[in-house]
Amino acid sequence: MTTSTTRAGWRIPAALLLLSAVPVIAGAARLTALSTGAEITPDNARFFAVPLPVVAHIISATVYCCLGAFQFAPAFRRRRPGWHRAAGRVLVPCGLVAALSGLWMAVCYPLPAFDGELLVVLRIVFGSAMIASLVLGLAAIRWRDIARHQAWMIRGYAIGLGAGTQVLTHLPWAIAQSVPGEFTRAVLMGAGWVINLVVAERIISRSRRRAAPDTGRLDSSGVRSATSRSRTPGTARSPRRAG
Repeated sequence: MTTSTTRAGWRIPAALLLLSAVPVIAGAARLTALSTGAEITPDNARFFAVPLPVVAHIISATVYCCLGAFQFAPAFRRRRPGWHRAAGRVLVPCGLVAALSGLWMAVCYPLPAFDGELLVVLRIVFGSAMIASLVLGLAAIRWRDIARHQAWMIRGYAIGLGAGTQVLTHLPWAIAQSVPGEFTRAVLMGAGWVINLVVAERIISRSRRRAAPDTGRLDSSGVRSATSRSRTPGTARSPRRAG
């Protein structure tokens, strides 16, 4: 029973790693091309002209998506309660770098073929939403509001993992060996972010329903304490002191 439960607890991290696989592999290929001096084409000329933003984006997004998947393994977090906090100190900066570099590329790089203004707007909207989610998650944990912290971090991760879902939304065109037009591509890209956020909200809602009848409070590793009592609504918590 314990073995089957443990295996079930790893299904979500495994699925998230699988969803990240194509963007991670594509990012590794892009880094290899930049570092080995591959042939410059209209598709990659902007990256060779200003490589730092795309290098920072690929590395930070890879760490964020892959390491972040293990935050969804409750059994692992219970066995290693300090790991969640240590990983968070890596994940938040990586997530912010990934979002900020993504915004820079959306605004400053020349638009490639089939990328229109609508897609630029979507990238700005969802990139900004990812930054806001991470900042609000940090603010919530400072006030020791674990439930709100988890909710905002889940939303931030869902946006960050958008590239994986966008591979799936583009799959019919890839199978047909055709390239979507500007508007269709923007819709497909936006659908990837929206699908992830819908799933994130379902996870958050389900977690809240499970926690509602329980008077225990989640600690920073996601373990519920049976001895603590829930806070009276409207009562503010003292912020965590720095250090």
